[in-house]
Amino acid sequence: MDRIIYTSMTGANAAAHRQAVLANNLANASTQGFRAELSTFRSVPVQGEGSTTRVFALEATAGHSDKTGPAQTTGRNLDAMAVGNAWFAVQGLDGTEAYTRAGRFEVSNTGQLVTPAGLPVLSDGGAPIDIPPNATISLGTDGTVTARTGNEPPTPVGRLKLATATADNPVRRGDDGMFRAAAGDALPADPNARMQPGALEGSNVNAVESMVGMIAAARQFEQQMKLLQTAETNDKSASQLLSLNG
Repeated sequence: MDRIIYTSMTGANAAAHRQAVLANNLANASTQGFRAELSTFRSVPVQGEGSTTRVFALEATAGHSDKTGPAQTTGRNLDAMAVGNAWFAVQGLDGTEAYTRAGRFEVSNTGQLVTPAGLPVLSDGGAPIDIPPNATISLGTDGTVTARTGNEPPTPVGRLKLATATADNPVRRGDDGMFRAAAGDALPADPNARMQPGALEGSNVNAVESMVGMIAAARQFEQQMKLLQTAETNDKSASQLLSLNG
């Protein structure tokens, strides 16, 4: 059987993987703080005698786009947008420290500052932030959380942990959609990081670019399938010729 079947199969599999990545990006084009996942094709030479001229196509995930999404002004006192490459620290479902760019916060029934998914928002000390009952909350540009109850003066109750990813210690997306430090350890709090209260960051997905990419991936998949059909036709023709000669 011609090896073109195997090389075409890897090309079709890589195109299907890219299609799935682009479809997921497009589905999150309106998700607040979403980072578009990047994907790249990679050629791997086939090892073995007589196969040095052939390569396999592999689809590799190159991480995510660091481009900042558009700012959406809401005026809500518990909304915040991280500035630059800063991230909000939250406690993931597995108990580890995770990071997100989505800054829409809420106060839970137990009086903790949480995300809409119920994940506790962490302070610069690495602990959840407790909010006094019936208090009005305001956020500062440095992450300071201030509570005011009735006619009493505002009182700081904590400071959001803002962490900045670097080239030496980047963040990677996990299976739960949250980001974590690639090195495994929690990122340190960045005292110079800032955020914009009363605003949210939109998704950095370019919907038009994703749609064009999906069309290109679909055409690549179709081309690989045509190669498989051509290989099948050639195999049948060769078998017929061999039977006639026999």
